[in-house]
Amino acid sequence: MTTLPAETMLPDEALLPAATVPPDETMLLDDTARLRAAAAFVREHDSASLLPLLLPGLHGPELRALAARCRFAHTGLLLFPPDPVSLRTRFGDCGLDGDTPSHPSVVVRDRLARRHRRDAAELDVRILRPHVPGPAGERRAVEVFALTVPAGSDLEEIAAYERARGHEAHLAFEILRPDPLVLRGLCAVLARHGAAPDGGGYNQHEDGTVFYFTVPADSPCDYRRLELYAPGDHRAVLTEHLGHRVAAPEAERLLHLLTGAWTTQALAAFARLRLPDAMDRAAATTAAELAGRTGTHPRGLATLLRYLAMLDVVAQDRDGFRLTALGRLLRADSPDTMRPLALMYGGPFYGSFAALDHTVRTGQPAFDHLFGENHFDHFARDPELADLFDRSMAAASRMFAPLPGHPAITAAAAAPSPRTVVDIAGGNGELLARILAAHPTLRGVLLERPHAVEAARRSLDAAGCGNRCDYRAGDFADTPPGGDVYVLSRILHDWDDDRCREILRHCARAMSEDADLLIVERLLPADDSPSLATAWDLHMACNVGGRERHASHYADLLADAGLQLRDSSPLPLEGHVLHARKAPAR
Repeated sequence: MTTLPAETMLPDEALLPAATVPPDETMLLDDTARLRAAAAFVREHDSASLLPLLLPGLHGPELRALAARCRFAHTGLLLFPPDPVSLRTRFGDCGLDGDTPSHPSVVVRDRLARRHRRDAAELDVRILRPHVPGPAGERRAVEVFALTVPAGSDLEEIAAYERARGHEAHLAFEILRPDPLVLRGLCAVLARHGAAPDGGGYNQHEDGTVFYFTVPADSPCDYRRLELYAPGDHRAVLTEHLGHRVAAPEAERLLHLLTGAWTTQALAAFARLRLPDAMDRAAATTAAELAGRTGTHPRGLATLLRYLAMLDVVAQDRDGFRLTALGRLLRADSPDTMRPLALMYGGPFYGSFAALDHTVRTGQPAFDHLFGENHFDHFARDPELADLFDRSMAAASRMFAPLPGHPAITAAAAAPSPRTVVDIAGGNGELLARILAAHPTLRGVLLERPHAVEAARRSLDAAGCGNRCDYRAGDFADTPPGGDVYVLSRILHDWDDDRCREILRHCARAMSEDADLLIVERLLPADDSPSLATAWDLHMACNVGGRERHASHYADLLADAGLQLRDSSPLPLEGHVLHARKAPAR
């Protein structure tokens, strides 16, 4: 499925040839001076003075209306320190906080890699946002992207080119009290004054939507890109905004969609043949060398690798093929390996999707139609498939990586006496292990099918948490009482509404009045904008007979079971954690 990026990619014409701008044309541009100028710019301008510079001809009531809705928030620029310490020193020289925290900037890193045809793993790009007061003391920032360029490094050519062109330099405005009507109006005003849509994206971690524009050519301002930031999920408006970009001809777009199955099988074959594991982590490998290591056909392997290079799974240069950061996720020894998912989606679930028309005609799972039984029973009878399914579920564990920090968990961990977390249908114990490892005072109970309990026991023992965990073999009806926090992670989407109510009633019966229930699921967007949940809704219908739901739908199911939805917060991979407790007695 195609998802919206967090920030726009540059147009194809921005791709560079191997040689870039000679360093002597750009090295006179000093990073410290650029940073100082950016900080001064933030201190001196406000929306009312800045918007007419960006959009010549904007004045009068239209300017006042736009300035009232758009708060100038930050400038953005890309710097090239030789090491992190010198960057902190430059911050101090410019009157900025040298202790500003930094985080990886995957989006800018990937844009630079694409623009300069480099492996993204070679580029260490960080993002820092030191605060700068506005003219009236408003809280603003300079958004600094920092690419470390050691002295004498071959990255100096990239630094020279980017300093000269300033592709990442931009000005950002936060939209106050955004709603779809306001957003559409603001975008229309900008377009009317010559600003051209230039991509955007929804950031689920910050729960904010970004709209990018290029400013008119006659703008006297040195910044050529403008960012509108709207708190909240506004992907419906964003889709309209992105629709202004030139699309490929319909036949070409459809052809790419029709060949999506080739991509799934190319990735699955890459993983099944253990090709990522046979490739050197750093050095390039020729197709012939790799074929010799893996017992594959040199020409067939070269064809596969060239296709994967188009997908950025491998990178090709004159020395051969190298794994990219994306490809490394398919190594079996990667800490965040997604190899089991590739094998599952390219294996059993791939076959059932070929019978999707059965689900559409009858409303029944194609998996059951194809294999003669539901997928739970089918996997339970085959130990290898059962293990692959559990590992594929664990491979998506980055979705619940933030869960140990949920207030319900941290409150239980801070209690004066030991508290217990009950993971219902907890699979191989990956989630419970994360929670117990993060909070040594907590105890755990894992409820699972009999064949899965031993795998969970091994997983928790390996994580060093086995001595604080009890194991129960059983079904949802066996949910044990006495827990302080109950967890249902990616369970309810497997079932229809009646079965969900039954599961939630089992939870409610086991819960005390003060117990918490955390439900991890993907939520269908309220505005039906593109999302992973929409894709998984089709997957669940085809393979399991379940469904994805809106937050309001879960609230109704919880209410039917005597529970009350308290709040919802986003997780990685477009997941959400729903927090529920017993409803107050009437």
